[in-house]
Amino acid sequence: MSNEQTEAKAALFATRQARVAQLRRRLARAEHEFLLVSGLPNIRYLTGFTGSSGYLLVAPDFLVLYTDGRYDIQARAQTRDVEVRISTVSVLLAFLEDLKKRRIRRLGFEQNRISFDTYQYLRGELRGGRFQPLNGLVEKLRMVKSDGEIDRIRASVDLNSCAFERVCHKARPNWSEARLASEIEYQMRRLGAERAAFETIAASRERSALPHAQPTVQNLRRNALIVVDHGAMLDGYASDMTRMICFGRVDQRQRELFEAVREAQLAAIGAVKAGVRAGTVDRSARKVLKKFKLEKEFSHSTGHGLGLEIHEPPRLGPKEDLRLRAGMVITIEPGAYVEGVGGVRIEDVVAVTNNGCEVLTKTPRHLRVL
Repeated sequence: MSNEQTEAKAALFATRQARVAQLRRRLARAEHEFLLVSGLPNIRYLTGFTGSSGYLLVAPDFLVLYTDGRYDIQARAQTRDVEVRISTVSVLLAFLEDLKKRRIRRLGFEQNRISFDTYQYLRGELRGGRFQPLNGLVEKLRMVKSDGEIDRIRASVDLNSCAFERVCHKARPNWSEARLASEIEYQMRRLGAERAAFETIAASRERSALPHAQPTVQNLRRNALIVVDHGAMLDGYASDMTRMICFGRVDQRQRELFEAVREAQLAAIGAVKAGVRAGTVDRSARKVLKKFKLEKEFSHSTGHGLGLEIHEPPRLGPKEDLRLRAGMVITIEPGAYVEGVGGVRIEDVVAVTNNGCEVLTKTPRHLRVL
């Protein structure tokens, strides 16, 4: 390993230690000492562990990662200053046995990350103890990204855009929606993505009016709107972009629909700034769509946070009072969906700054004619 790599690794471990310190301060303010972290993205954020099975015990002066034998070597290599416990039978049982040995009687848990079955089991095993729900402590830390995290998201966004460009150069109207989606995901992999961040959406003609349409064997055809929504995972961080394409021409009604959504998206991006309420950004998009009498055709929120997960806080919805902070990374994705005509959605990833925002997505927003 080069000196540069060693320094980068040391800096990453220091960043994780700082995150744990912040979490401990938040726990102390909530009058808690011990927290069971069960959300895998949260475990990765705090320790660097990327396995698919694990629990993390956060205490005032120690961290313990519980996982199974598949991840013995990996867990020790990816973490530092974390005690790793490997179970050959049950990870949850190993955690409980350790809890009893340490005589921990009061334990907070992530209520938004644990299954009801696991909750019932732990509550039953901790008779005489206190098993208390805590919501979103780690997620609140994750909302504001470091410069390094924003760089990782930017790289993911760039890769995602490159995959889109590659496919646009080769796509044909006789392709099925499923082929278009699979080609995009294939190009992501070729460019180095770990995987798609979510199932790629490719929907044409009247099916474009379904906001989360799953790709079918239906052909794309000419002279129709096609919505393409996709994202990549790179170095653990997600990207998300929606663009509209067509083969040939679209009619006047479809063109007007596209222009209305593009104007709404620009208005929402223009409203993004540290200190602005999330609901204000959402209302900026809805105000434009109302002007075009399309407010009832906008059926979802204007955007969401993203990072280690494709959907993270904050949510940019009509009644969201949370104020944006510099370093938050969010999507801006208004849409309008008219049954029998088609739908339009345009989505970019932006990083909130003190003076506005940086649009990380560089792919042009125009209706792409192939």
